[in-house]
Amino acid sequence: MLERMRSRHDHVLLAPGADASGRTLKAPSSSRARPHVDDRLAPPETRVEYLDGAEIFAAPADTPHATQHFDLTYVLGAHVAPGYRGAVDMLTRADEGSDYAPDASVFAQKPDRGGRRRLEELAFEVSDKQALAVPTSKARRLIDRGVRRVFCILVKQHRVLEWSRETDGWRTLPKDAVIEDPCLVRPLPLQALLDAASSDDAVARALLQKRVPALEAALAEGEARGEARGVALGEALGEA
Repeated sequence: MLERMRSRHDHVLLAPGADASGRTLKAPSSSRARPHVDDRLAPPETRVEYLDGAEIFAAPADTPHATQHFDLTYVLGAHVAPGYRGAVDMLTRADEGSDYAPDASVFAQKPDRGGRRRLEELAFEVSDKQALAVPTSKARRLIDRGVRRVFCILVKQHRVLEWSRETDGWRTLPKDAVIEDPCLVRPLPLQALLDAASSDDAVARALLQKRVPALEAALAEGEARGEARGVALGEALGEA
């Protein structure tokens, strides 16, 4: 049995080919129907996941990995378009032997014909390691499953990668690029994911685009106060 220990903010490979009960996990068979995305192999509400039949442990994160998780969900959540839902650490059954949770994802809110949740359309991973073996394996399986786009944020390198179907590998996105997608209410600037100082501005613009009632009311109040000041100034000048 292979045991590989990674840092406390990365995955740990525990036991390939067997789950906690000792049963062997078999590779996907072309003659068998693919499991639904909500058919569980990994036990929910634990840190156990499965990747290609291997049990892995999603360890807790330390800074700056943990703060990058926070920034990602903060910015992404504000950009999710109507009709879609964002999720954090939501398990997805990628294939017969893989059941794991992207760090963040976006999926259509309307259930499928069976009343179950739909496959995510966007998936995000956060990594602070030089080696990308686990994120790469996860991305490849998610794409094979039907996820449209998969991204990986490299914390230490301050970069964002997107999976390319053409090359079957990662490509680095320019830092001044934006993510344009039907799942998002407006283009999401990568800089907002990489720089906490830029995140508030991106979130505010996204919420304005959504016409959030509280913001609409605040803008209306500001306009009303401005008009009142203008009237008062005009009257004062007229009396002078």
